[in-house]
Amino acid sequence: MKRIRSLIAGAVCLAGLTGVTVSAQAADTIKVGILHSLSGTMAISETTLKDAMLMLIEDANANGGVLGKQIEPVVVDPASDWPLFAEKTRELLEKEQVDVIFGCWTSVSRKSVLPVVEELNGLLFYPVQYEGEESSRNIFYTGAAPNQQAIPAVDYLLNDLGVERFVLAGTDYVYPRTTNKILAQYLKDKGVAESDIMINYTPFGHSDWQTIVSDIKSFGSAGKKTAVVSTINGDANVPFYKELANQGLEAQDIPVIAFSVGEEELAGIDTGPLVGHMAAWNYFMSEITPENDVFIEKWHAFTGDDSRVTNDPMEAHYIGFNMWKQAVEQAGTTDVDAVRQAMYGQEVPNLTGGISTMLTNHHITKPVLIGEIQPDGQFAAVSRTDDLVPGDAWSDFLPESAKLTADWTYPWVCGNCEKPKFGDPAM
Repeated sequence: MKRIRSLIAGAVCLAGLTGVTVSAQAADTIKVGILHSLSGTMAISETTLKDAMLMLIEDANANGGVLGKQIEPVVVDPASDWPLFAEKTRELLEKEQVDVIFGCWTSVSRKSVLPVVEELNGLLFYPVQYEGEESSRNIFYTGAAPNQQAIPAVDYLLNDLGVERFVLAGTDYVYPRTTNKILAQYLKDKGVAESDIMINYTPFGHSDWQTIVSDIKSFGSAGKKTAVVSTINGDANVPFYKELANQGLEAQDIPVIAFSVGEEELAGIDTGPLVGHMAAWNYFMSEITPENDVFIEKWHAFTGDDSRVTNDPMEAHYIGFNMWKQAVEQAGTTDVDAVRQAMYGQEVPNLTGGISTMLTNHHITKPVLIGEIQPDGQFAAVSRTDDLVPGDAWSDFLPESAKLTADWTYPWVCGNCEKPKFGDPAM
Protein backbone atom coordinates (compact mmCIF):
# COMPACT_ATOMS: atom_id res chain seq x y z
CA MET A 1 0.00 0.00 0.00
CA LYS A 2 2.84 2.39 0.87
CA ARG A 3 4.53 1.60 -2.47
CA ILE A 4 1.28 2.43 -4.31
CA ARG A 5 1.06 5.77 -2.45
CA SER A 6 4.69 6.47 -3.32
CA LEU A 7 4.11 5.76 -7.03
CA ILE A 8 1.04 8.00 -7.07
CA ALA A 9 2.94 10.79 -5.33
CA GLY A 10 5.79 10.43 -7.83
CA ALA A 11 3.37 10.66 -10.75
CA VAL A 12 1.78 13.78 -9.29
CA CYS A 13 5.24 15.24 -8.76
CA LEU A 14 6.30 14.63 -12.40
CA ALA A 15 3.02 16.00 -13.71
CA GLY A 16 3.45 19.12 -11.59
CA LEU A 17 6.90 20.23 -12.82
CA THR A 18 5.73 23.74 -13.64
CA GLY A 19 7.74 26.92 -13.28
CA VAL A 20 6.44 27.29 -9.71
CA THR A 21 7.72 23.85 -8.72
CA VAL A 22 11.12 24.41 -10.35
CA SER A 23 11.37 27.74 -8.54
CA ALA A 24 10.63 26.07 -5.21
CA GLN A 25 13.25 23.41 -5.92
CA ALA A 26 15.83 26.02 -6.93
CA ALA A 27 15.47 28.06 -3.73
CA ASP A 28 18.40 28.01 -1.31
CA THR A 29 16.14 27.19 1.63
CA ILE A 30 12.72 25.70 2.22
CA LYS A 31 10.54 28.30 3.92
CA VAL A 32 8.10 27.37 6.70
CA GLY A 33 5.61 29.98 7.88
CA ILE A 34 4.79 30.15 11.60
CA LEU A 35 1.43 31.85 12.19
CA HIS A 36 0.81 32.17 15.93
CA SER A 37 -0.31 35.05 18.14
CA LEU A 38 2.62 36.40 20.13
CA SER A 39 0.54 39.22 21.65
CA GLY A 40 -3.07 39.72 22.69
CA THR A 41 -5.44 37.39 24.51
CA MET A 42 -4.22 34.19 22.81
CA ALA A 43 -0.49 34.77 23.36
CA ILE A 44 -0.69 32.76 26.60
CA SER A 45 -1.42 29.67 24.50
CA GLU A 46 0.19 30.35 21.13
CA THR A 47 3.63 31.72 21.96
CA THR A 48 4.82 28.31 23.12
CA LEU A 49 3.68 26.82 19.79
CA LYS A 50 5.91 29.28 17.93
CA ASP A 51 8.79 28.17 20.16
CA ALA A 52 7.94 24.51 19.54
CA MET A 53 8.05 25.03 15.77
CA LEU A 54 11.43 26.77 16.01
CA MET A 55 12.72 23.81 18.02
CA LEU A 56 11.42 21.30 15.48
CA ILE A 57 12.97 23.25 12.61
CA GLU A 58 16.30 23.60 14.41
CA ASP A 59 16.35 19.86 15.10
CA ALA A 60 15.46 19.04 11.49
CA ASN A 61 18.21 21.32 10.18
CA ALA A 62 20.75 19.67 12.49
CA ASN A 63 19.80 16.39 10.83
CA GLY A 64 20.14 17.54 7.25
CA GLY A 65 16.97 19.56 6.71
CA VAL A 66 14.58 18.47 3.96
CA LEU A 67 15.53 17.48 0.42
CA GLY A 68 19.11 18.34 1.37
CA LYS A 69 18.15 21.95 2.12
CA GLN A 70 17.93 23.90 5.34
CA ILE A 71 14.50 24.96 6.58
CA GLU A 72 14.01 28.69 7.09
CA PRO A 73 11.32 29.70 9.61
CA VAL A 74 9.31 32.83 8.82
CA VAL A 75 7.57 34.04 11.99
CA VAL A 76 4.69 36.53 11.95
CA ASP A 77 2.46 37.81 14.76
CA PRO A 78 -1.27 38.06 13.95
CA ALA A 79 -1.72 39.44 17.47
CA SER A 80 -4.98 37.64 18.38
CA ASP A 81 -6.65 39.75 15.66
CA TRP A 82 -8.74 37.41 13.50
CA PRO A 83 -8.78 39.43 10.23
CA LEU A 84 -5.02 39.96 10.65
CA PHE A 85 -4.55 36.18 10.43
CA ALA A 86 -5.80 36.37 6.83
CA GLU A 87 -3.51 39.31 6.02
CA LYS A 88 -0.47 37.58 7.53
CA THR A 89 -1.29 34.38 5.62
CA ARG A 90 -1.39 36.30 2.35
CA GLU A 91 1.92 37.93 3.28
CA LEU A 92 3.49 34.55 4.01
CA LEU A 93 2.30 33.00 0.73
CA GLU A 94 2.68 35.92 -1.69
CA LYS A 95 5.58 37.96 -0.28
CA GLU A 96 7.59 35.41 1.68
CA GLN A 97 6.62 32.52 -0.64
CA VAL A 98 6.63 29.96 2.16
CA ASP A 99 6.14 26.33 1.22
CA VAL A 100 3.85 25.50 4.15
CA ILE A 101 2.29 27.21 7.18
CA PHE A 102 1.95 25.87 10.70
CA GLY A 103 -0.36 27.92 12.88
CA CYS A 104 -3.62 29.26 14.30
CA TRP A 105 -5.28 28.28 17.58
CA THR A 106 -8.87 29.53 17.58
CA SER A 107 -11.33 28.35 14.97
CA VAL A 108 -12.18 31.93 14.06
CA SER A 109 -8.53 32.49 13.13
CA ARG A 110 -8.50 29.29 11.09
CA LYS A 111 -11.69 30.26 9.28
CA SER A 112 -10.10 33.64 8.51
CA VAL A 113 -7.11 31.85 6.97
CA LEU A 114 -9.07 29.16 5.09
CA PRO A 115 -10.22 31.19 2.04
CA VAL A 116 -6.71 32.61 1.60
CA VAL A 117 -4.93 29.23 1.55
CA GLU A 118 -7.61 27.89 -0.80
CA GLU A 119 -7.31 30.89 -3.15
CA LEU A 120 -3.50 30.76 -3.24
CA ASN A 121 -3.24 26.96 -2.93
CA GLY A 122 -1.25 27.18 0.29
CA LEU A 123 -0.97 24.48 2.93
CA LEU A 124 -1.89 24.98 6.60
CA PHE A 125 -1.26 22.53 9.44
CA TYR A 126 -3.71 23.32 12.25
CA PRO A 127 -2.64 21.86 15.65
CA VAL A 128 -5.54 22.50 18.03
CA GLN A 129 -8.74 20.70 18.93
CA TYR A 130 -11.70 22.14 17.06
CA GLU A 131 -15.41 21.76 16.41
CA GLY A 132 -15.25 19.73 13.20
CA GLU A 133 -17.85 20.50 10.54
CA GLU A 134 -15.08 21.38 8.09
CA SER A 135 -12.64 19.72 5.72
CA SER A 136 -10.52 21.81 3.37
CA ARG A 137 -8.15 20.42 0.74
CA ASN A 138 -5.62 23.04 1.90
CA ILE A 139 -5.73 22.30 5.65
CA PHE A 140 -4.49 19.29 7.60
CA TYR A 141 -6.14 19.08 11.04
CA THR A 142 -3.68 17.52 13.51
CA GLY A 143 -5.66 18.54 16.60
CA ALA A 144 -8.69 16.65 17.87
CA ALA A 145 -12.09 16.56 16.21
CA PRO A 146 -15.09 16.36 18.60
CA ASN A 147 -15.17 12.55 18.45
CA GLN A 148 -11.54 12.56 19.66
CA GLN A 149 -12.07 14.83 22.67
CA ALA A 150 -15.50 16.31 23.43
CA ILE A 151 -17.62 13.19 23.00
CA PRO A 152 -15.26 10.87 24.98
CA ALA A 153 -15.06 13.50 27.72
CA VAL A 154 -18.83 13.65 28.10
CA ASP A 155 -19.01 9.86 28.02
CA TYR A 156 -16.55 9.79 30.93
CA LEU A 157 -18.68 12.24 32.91
CA LEU A 158 -21.84 10.26 32.21
CA ASN A 159 -20.55 6.72 32.65
CA ASP A 160 -17.68 7.01 35.13
CA LEU A 161 -18.72 9.96 37.32
CA GLY A 162 -22.50 9.64 37.04
CA VAL A 163 -23.01 13.28 36.07
CA GLU A 164 -26.66 14.24 35.44
CA ARG A 165 -26.49 18.04 34.96
CA PHE A 166 -24.12 19.83 32.59
CA VAL A 167 -22.85 23.39 32.37
CA LEU A 168 -21.48 24.06 28.88
CA ALA A 169 -19.31 27.15 29.42
CA GLY A 170 -17.39 28.63 26.52
CA THR A 171 -15.85 31.67 24.91
CA ASP A 172 -18.22 33.30 22.45
CA TYR A 173 -17.02 32.20 19.03
CA VAL A 174 -17.44 29.37 16.54
CA TYR A 175 -15.56 26.54 18.29
CA PRO A 176 -17.46 26.59 21.62
CA ARG A 177 -20.81 27.30 19.97
CA THR A 178 -20.53 24.49 17.43
CA THR A 179 -19.02 22.05 19.93
CA ASN A 180 -21.76 22.80 22.43
CA LYS A 181 -24.41 22.37 19.72
CA ILE A 182 -23.02 18.88 19.13
CA LEU A 183 -22.73 18.12 22.85
CA ALA A 184 -26.22 19.40 23.68
CA GLN A 185 -27.72 17.13 21.03
CA TYR A 186 -25.56 14.22 22.15
CA LEU A 187 -26.64 14.68 25.78
CA LYS A 188 -30.31 14.84 24.81
CA ASP A 189 -29.87 11.66 22.76
CA LYS A 190 -28.45 10.10 25.94
CA GLY A 191 -31.58 11.03 27.88
CA VAL A 192 -30.39 14.24 29.59
CA ALA A 193 -33.29 16.69 29.95
CA GLU A 194 -32.93 20.14 28.38
CA SER A 195 -33.50 21.66 31.82
CA ASP A 196 -30.37 19.84 33.00
CA ILE A 197 -28.17 21.61 30.44
CA MET A 198 -26.99 25.17 31.16
CA ILE A 199 -25.09 27.01 28.40
CA ASN A 200 -23.05 30.17 28.95
CA TYR A 201 -20.77 32.22 26.70
CA THR A 202 -18.34 35.01 27.54
CA PRO A 203 -16.12 37.21 25.33
CA PHE A 204 -12.41 36.68 24.76
CA GLY A 205 -10.37 37.99 27.67
CA HIS A 206 -13.32 37.90 30.06
CA SER A 207 -12.12 38.59 33.61
CA ASP A 208 -15.12 39.02 35.95
CA TRP A 209 -16.30 35.49 36.73
CA GLN A 210 -17.93 36.06 40.12
CA THR A 211 -21.55 36.03 38.95
CA ILE A 212 -21.09 33.19 36.47
CA VAL A 213 -19.35 30.91 38.97
CA SER A 214 -22.09 31.74 41.48
CA ASP A 215 -24.69 30.73 38.87
CA ILE A 216 -22.83 27.45 38.29
CA LYS A 217 -22.90 26.74 42.03
CA SER A 218 -26.62 27.44 42.12
CA PHE A 219 -27.28 25.22 39.08
CA GLY A 220 -25.35 22.44 40.79
CA SER A 221 -27.38 22.62 43.99
CA ALA A 222 -30.45 20.80 42.61
CA GLY A 223 -29.48 17.45 44.09
CA LYS A 224 -28.06 16.02 40.85
CA LYS A 225 -24.38 15.42 40.14
CA THR A 226 -23.23 18.42 38.07
CA ALA A 227 -20.13 19.07 35.96
CA VAL A 228 -18.78 21.94 33.87
CA VAL A 229 -17.65 21.25 30.32
CA SER A 230 -15.34 24.16 29.51
CA THR A 231 -14.51 25.49 26.06
CA ILE A 232 -13.16 28.74 27.55
CA ASN A 233 -10.10 29.85 25.58
CA GLY A 234 -7.00 31.94 26.15
CA ASP A 235 -6.13 34.09 29.15
CA ALA A 236 -9.74 34.15 30.40
CA ASN A 237 -8.99 30.76 31.95
CA VAL A 238 -6.72 32.30 34.60
CA PRO A 239 -9.42 34.40 36.35
CA PHE A 240 -12.01 31.64 35.77
CA TYR A 241 -9.99 29.08 37.71
CA LYS A 242 -9.07 31.65 40.34
CA GLU A 243 -12.76 32.38 40.89
CA LEU A 244 -13.53 28.67 41.19
CA ALA A 245 -11.00 28.58 44.03
CA ASN A 246 -12.32 31.81 45.58
CA GLN A 247 -15.83 30.37 45.79
CA GLY A 248 -14.63 26.97 47.01
CA LEU A 249 -15.92 25.13 43.95
CA GLU A 250 -13.93 21.92 44.34
CA ALA A 251 -13.70 18.98 41.98
CA GLN A 252 -15.56 16.61 44.28
CA ASP A 253 -18.53 19.01 44.25
CA ILE A 254 -18.72 20.24 40.64
CA PRO A 255 -15.84 18.97 38.51
CA VAL A 256 -14.68 20.99 35.52
CA ILE A 257 -13.43 19.21 32.41
CA ALA A 258 -11.67 21.57 30.00
CA PHE A 259 -10.87 21.25 26.31
CA SER A 260 -8.56 24.27 26.00
CA VAL A 261 -6.61 24.22 29.26
CA GLY A 262 -3.30 22.41 29.25
CA GLU A 263 -0.01 22.56 31.08
CA GLU A 264 0.89 25.97 29.63
CA GLU A 265 -2.32 27.64 30.84
CA LEU A 266 -1.94 26.12 34.32
CA ALA A 267 1.63 27.40 34.61
CA GLY A 268 0.39 30.80 35.81
CA ILE A 269 -2.16 29.50 38.31
CA ASP A 270 -1.98 28.19 41.87
CA THR A 271 -3.25 24.70 41.09
CA GLY A 272 -3.52 23.59 44.73
CA PRO A 273 -7.25 24.43 44.98
CA LEU A 274 -7.88 22.98 41.49
CA VAL A 275 -6.68 19.44 42.15
CA GLY A 276 -9.12 16.94 40.67
CA HIS A 277 -10.53 19.22 37.98
CA MET A 278 -9.88 17.70 34.59
CA ALA A 279 -8.93 18.19 30.97
CA ALA A 280 -9.48 16.01 27.93
CA TRP A 281 -6.60 15.94 25.47
CA ASN A 282 -4.65 13.51 23.32
CA TYR A 283 -1.34 14.13 25.10
CA PHE A 284 -0.11 15.05 28.58
CA MET A 285 3.43 15.97 29.53
CA SER A 286 3.25 13.43 32.36
CA GLU A 287 2.97 10.48 29.95
CA ILE A 288 5.99 8.19 30.30
CA THR A 289 7.20 6.92 26.93
CA PRO A 290 10.66 6.93 25.33
CA GLU A 291 9.41 9.33 22.64
CA ASN A 292 8.02 11.79 25.19
CA ASP A 293 11.17 11.64 27.31
CA VAL A 294 13.27 12.61 24.27
CA PHE A 295 10.82 15.35 23.27
CA ILE A 296 10.83 16.94 26.74
CA GLU A 297 14.63 16.71 26.96
CA LYS A 298 14.98 18.50 23.61
CA TRP A 299 12.44 21.12 24.66
CA HIS A 300 14.29 21.93 27.87
CA ALA A 301 17.61 22.05 26.04
CA PHE A 302 16.16 24.34 23.36
CA THR A 303 14.53 26.75 25.82
CA GLY A 304 17.30 26.54 28.40
CA ASP A 305 14.58 26.32 31.04
CA ASP A 306 13.70 23.03 32.74
CA SER A 307 10.50 24.59 34.08
CA ARG A 308 9.01 25.04 30.60
CA VAL A 309 6.13 22.62 30.08
CA THR A 310 4.93 20.76 27.00
CA ASN A 311 1.32 20.35 25.92
CA ASP A 312 -1.09 18.75 23.47
CA PRO A 313 -0.94 21.28 20.59
CA MET A 314 2.87 21.05 20.72
CA GLU A 315 2.57 17.31 20.12
CA ALA A 316 0.16 18.02 17.24
CA HIS A 317 2.79 20.28 15.65
CA TYR A 318 5.40 17.56 16.25
CA ILE A 319 3.24 15.01 14.44
CA GLY A 320 2.20 17.38 11.63
CA PHE A 321 5.72 18.69 11.01
CA ASN A 322 7.19 15.20 10.83
CA MET A 323 4.41 14.03 8.51
CA TRP A 324 5.03 17.05 6.27
CA LYS A 325 8.79 16.35 6.15
CA GLN A 326 8.15 12.72 5.22
CA ALA A 327 5.65 13.74 2.54
CA VAL A 328 8.08 16.27 1.03
CA GLU A 329 10.85 13.68 0.91
CA GLN A 330 8.48 11.13 -0.63
CA ALA A 331 7.18 13.60 -3.22
CA GLY A 332 10.67 14.93 -3.94
CA THR A 333 9.32 18.48 -3.97
CA THR A 334 7.57 21.08 -1.81
CA ASP A 335 4.89 21.55 -4.49
CA VAL A 336 1.61 21.69 -2.57
CA ASP A 337 -0.35 19.35 -4.85
CA ALA A 338 2.35 16.69 -4.73
CA VAL A 339 2.85 17.02 -0.98
CA ARG A 340 -0.88 16.81 -0.36
CA GLN A 341 -1.08 13.52 -2.25
CA ALA A 342 1.94 12.16 -0.39
CA MET A 343 0.44 13.08 2.99
CA TYR A 344 -2.25 10.39 2.86
CA GLY A 345 -1.19 7.42 4.92
CA GLN A 346 1.84 9.11 6.47
CA GLU A 347 2.63 7.61 9.87
CA VAL A 348 4.45 9.19 12.82
CA PRO A 349 4.88 7.80 16.35
CA ASN A 350 2.92 9.99 18.74
CA LEU A 351 4.39 10.89 22.12
CA THR A 352 2.02 8.82 24.26
CA GLY A 353 2.53 5.50 22.50
CA GLY A 354 1.18 4.24 19.19
CA ILE A 355 1.41 5.48 15.62
CA SER A 356 -0.69 8.36 14.30
CA THR A 357 -1.79 8.09 10.66
CA MET A 358 -2.96 10.83 8.29
CA LEU A 359 -6.38 9.96 6.88
CA THR A 360 -7.82 11.00 3.53
CA ASN A 361 -10.24 13.36 5.32
CA HIS A 362 -7.16 15.40 6.45
CA HIS A 363 -7.51 14.30 10.09
CA ILE A 364 -5.29 11.90 12.02
CA THR A 365 -5.73 9.00 14.39
CA LYS A 366 -5.21 9.92 18.06
CA PRO A 367 -5.54 8.40 21.53
CA VAL A 368 -7.97 10.15 23.91
CA LEU A 369 -6.79 10.87 27.46
CA ILE A 370 -8.62 12.40 30.40
CA GLY A 371 -6.40 13.76 33.13
CA GLU A 372 -6.87 15.26 36.58
CA ILE A 373 -4.98 18.37 37.66
CA GLN A 374 -2.21 17.63 40.17
CA PRO A 375 -0.70 20.04 42.74
CA ASP A 376 2.39 20.51 40.54
CA GLY A 377 0.31 21.73 37.56
CA GLN A 378 0.61 18.48 35.65
CA PHE A 379 -2.19 16.09 34.70
CA ALA A 380 -2.48 12.46 35.79
CA ALA A 381 -4.39 10.39 33.25
CA VAL A 382 -7.44 8.69 34.77
CA SER A 383 -8.88 7.38 31.50
CA ARG A 384 -7.55 6.57 28.04
CA THR A 385 -8.86 4.85 24.94
CA ASP A 386 -7.53 1.37 24.21
CA ASP A 387 -6.97 2.24 20.55
CA LEU A 388 -6.27 5.34 18.50
CA VAL A 389 -9.46 7.08 17.35
CA PRO A 390 -9.80 8.25 13.72
CA GLY A 391 -10.76 11.92 13.45
CA ASP A 392 -14.23 12.55 12.02
CA ALA A 393 -14.67 15.80 10.07
CA TRP A 394 -18.48 15.70 10.26
CA SER A 395 -20.41 14.91 13.43
CA ASP A 396 -22.60 11.84 13.53
CA PHE A 397 -24.79 13.59 16.12
CA LEU A 398 -26.08 16.48 13.98
CA PRO A 399 -28.65 15.33 11.39
CA GLU A 400 -27.38 17.74 8.74
CA SER A 401 -23.80 16.51 9.19
CA ALA A 402 -24.32 12.79 9.78
CA LYS A 403 -24.96 12.24 6.06
CA LEU A 404 -21.70 13.95 5.02
CA THR A 405 -18.23 12.54 4.51
CA ALA A 406 -14.83 13.98 3.62
CA ASP A 407 -12.37 12.19 1.37
CA TRP A 408 -9.79 14.05 -0.72
CA THR A 409 -8.82 11.05 -2.85
CA TYR A 410 -10.40 9.73 -6.04
CA PRO A 411 -13.30 9.27 -6.66
CA TRP A 412 -14.49 11.59 -3.87
CA VAL A 413 -12.09 14.56 -3.90
CA CYS A 414 -14.34 16.63 -1.67
CA GLY A 415 -14.69 17.68 1.93
CA ASN A 416 -18.46 17.64 2.34
CA CYS A 417 -19.94 14.96 0.09
CA GLU A 418 -23.21 13.29 0.95
CA LYS A 419 -22.72 9.59 1.53
CA PRO A 420 -24.39 7.55 -1.24
CA LYS A 421 -27.25 5.33 -0.18
CA PHE A 422 -27.07 1.58 -0.85
CA GLY A 423 -28.20 0.92 -4.40
CA ASP A 424 -27.44 4.47 -5.57
CA PRO A 425 -26.39 4.16 -9.25
CA ALA A 426 -23.61 6.69 -8.53
CA MET A 427 -21.89 4.17 -6.25
